[in-house]
Order: sequence, then structure tokens, then C-alpha cells
Amino acid sequence: MARMRSRAMDTVRDRARRVRAVGGLAVQAGLAAALSWFVAHELLHISQPVFAPISAVSTLAASVGQRLRRTVELIVGVTVGVLIGDLLLLVIGTGWWQLSLIVVLAIVVALFLAGSAAVVIQAGATAVLISTLSPSIRDLEIPRFVDALVGGGVALLVTAVLLPLNPLRVLNRAARPALDLLVTQLDATADALTERDAARARTARGELRRNKGPLKAFVEATQGAREASTLSPVYRHQRRGPVGRYAQAAEPIDRAMRNSGTLIRRAVTLIEDGEPVPEPLPRAVADLADAVRVLKRQFAAGAEPDRAREQSLRAVQMAGRAYREGVGFSGAVVVAQIRTTVSDLLVATGLTQEEANRLVRRTFGDL
Repeated sequence: MARMRSRAMDTVRDRARRVRAVGGLAVQAGLAAALSWFVAHELLHISQPVFAPISAVSTLAASVGQRLRRTVELIVGVTVGVLIGDLLLLVIGTGWWQLSLIVVLAIVVALFLAGSAAVVIQAGATAVLISTLSPSIRDLEIPRFVDALVGGGVALLVTAVLLPLNPLRVLNRAARPALDLLVTQLDATADALTERDAARARTARGELRRNKGPLKAFVEATQGAREASTLSPVYRHQRRGPVGRYAQAAEPIDRAMRNSGTLIRRAVTLIEDGEPVPEPLPRAVADLADAVRVLKRQFAAGAEPDRAREQSLRAVQMAGRAYREGVGFSGAVVVAQIRTTVSDLLVATGLTQEEANRLVRRTFGDL
């Protein structure tokens, strides 16, 4: 019963976090649906503007960072479906086999023009509507196109002006799981090296391998933050500042993750082979974890990551001491991976690769 209660509470917390994460999207979708219907029905006098709110919600349902592209794809797909449907209806008339041919041709043309799944879906769906409803509903084509234009445009208006999400907050929420995972496993590896606990290092290695989901979410969030800071007048000033710096950090953080995985894997071998573990080596790994922790805090605050750079170089300094005190083959690889990971973190703070490498070499000291 205790395990079931604990599992149930974990599930409730996970779902509550999910609701908090997408709650803003739900409000945006509701406002966009209502506003697009109002524009199409009250201002443009379309009698049944069903597809305007559908288009708005479809645009907002796209991955954050892909909404402008989704709007363009929506309009292209609808245009292709309308043109193919109208042209073929004039030539071959209506019927079941005509419907089949129209849908096939609309999808083929959409694939040729764009190749996007969203364009293909919109072209095929619009072709179906034109083929089946045009005989009974006159002038369906223009309202369908206008609905798509209104829905996509209103969705962008809501996300950019009326209810824009703070891009820095979006990035923080997405980056936190990836950076926390890296910090936790580096800390565990430092403890494993201190205690010569191979099992603990193996556990850290396995946990770090589960980074694909958090990293993917982080990369998508950087796209969304760039889009939000580009489209929204409220947050445009962040594009070249904290959001731009944060977004550019996604790739070097991905590399730091992979290099840390190699570091932990060689730490397992080091312990299993009974190689020497000089006292500065676990400290270097712990300092590396602290560098990621400080980087996360400074990024969240939108501050210049000076302290993160200092802490990263402290890890390199400790690694240099460990190397000069004497390490084995796997220990030398761990030291090398600390240097490489620090270089990645320095690039994530905004330095060039050449600057990062030069600082790492100078701080490490003589080989």
C-alpha cells in the first residue's frame, strides 16, 4: 500500500507538472479559436467559419518554434487542395472514383511542392472537402482559404502579441531536466571515484544515457524561444541578449553531455582496473558538476555566465593536478574528457571554440 501510494503521488505530481508546462498553450489555443471565429464570422461575414478556429488550434498545436512555418504550410496545403479539387471537378465531375483521383493528385502535388506532412494533410483534407461539399455548397473555396489564412494569422497574433510566452522562461523549463541530469550523474561519478565504487559509476553511466528526451525538448525550446523573441515586440530585446546566448548553448551542451558520457564510462574502467585515483581527480569531476550547476543558475537569471566560466576552469585546474600526480590509461582519458567537456561549457557561455581551447590549455598547465 505504501508503494502504491508513493507511485500514485508521483503520477499526480508528474501530471500536474505537465499541466503547468502546457497550461499557457491551452489558454492561447482557446483565445485563438474564439478570436479567429469572431474575425471570420463577424468581420468577414463567413456564415460557418468552422475551419478558422480549427486552423488556429492546428497552428498552435505545432511544436513551439514551428508555428510560423506551420501557418505557411497550412496556407500552401489549402491552396493546393482548392486548386486541384476545382480543376478536376470541372473536367471529370463528381463521384467516388473522382474523389479518389483528386485526393491522390492533391497529395502528390503537395509532396512535390513542399514534402511536409502538414502540407500533405491540409491538401488532402481540403481536396476531400472540395470534392464532397462543392456540389451542394456554392463558393466553398474562398471561405476555406480565408479560414486558413485567418486561423493561422490569429494564432500568430495571439502567440506574438496578445499572450506571448516569456522565451527565457520557456528555455529555463526545457533546459532544467537536461542540465539537472548532467549535474546529478557527474556528482555521482565524483563520489564513485572517491569511494572506488564501480557499481555507482555504472549506474551514473546508465542514467546519463537517458538524455535524449530532455535534450530534444531543450533543442525544440531554443527554436521556440527564437521564434517568440523574433515575433513578439514584448520580448524582441531578448533575442540578442539572454535568449540568443541561451539558444546558442544547446549544441555545445549536447556535446558536453556526450563527452561526459565518455568520461563516466572511462571512470568505470578506471575503478574496475584498479588504476590510481589521485585526490584531485574526483574533485575535478565535482567541480565540473558545479560548473554546470552555476551555468544553469546564471542562464535562468539571464546573467552573463562569468562565474560558470571560472568554475569550469577550476575543474580543468584540478584535472591538471591529477594528471601530474600520476594517472593510468583510463585516468588519462578521464582527464582529457574533463578538458573537452569544459571546452564545450565555455563555448556554451558564449566564447568561441578557439578562445575556449586556449583558456583550457593555459589553465591545465604543463603536460
